[in-house]
Amino acid sequence: MFRIAEQVARENNAKALVTGESLGQVASQTLENIEVISDVVSMPIFRPLIGTDKIDIMEQAKKIGTYDISKLPYEDCCSLFVPKHPKTKARIAEVEFIEKDFNINKLAEGARSKIEKEIFNN
Repeated sequence: MFRIAEQVARENNAKALVTGESLGQVASQTLENIEVISDVVSMPIFRPLIGTDKIDIMEQAKKIGTYDISKLPYEDCCSLFVPKHPKTKARIAEVEFIEKDFNINKLAEGARSKIEKEIFNN
């Protein structure tokens, strides 16, 4: 997803990515996994909520009007492919070894072709 996000960001002249990750909330957000995930992009990634508690994030989402959207049911890559016991300490070499069997560029392009743009105004 970060690869796709970086491509979209560059097409829109953005200079960085911003995520809502909070350290330790889910398996992908361990320090080790954040490092591996970040390795696939070259632009800066800002994580303003990294040390924020999940309850505080939910309260802020309610204040800014995004909470209801965030809890809508949908099938994404997380819900479709989540393993029964997700790995919390990924290693870059392991991920690169696994990825060599996939055409990552083709998969990313397939996902990009399904992007829907939403514009939110406050």
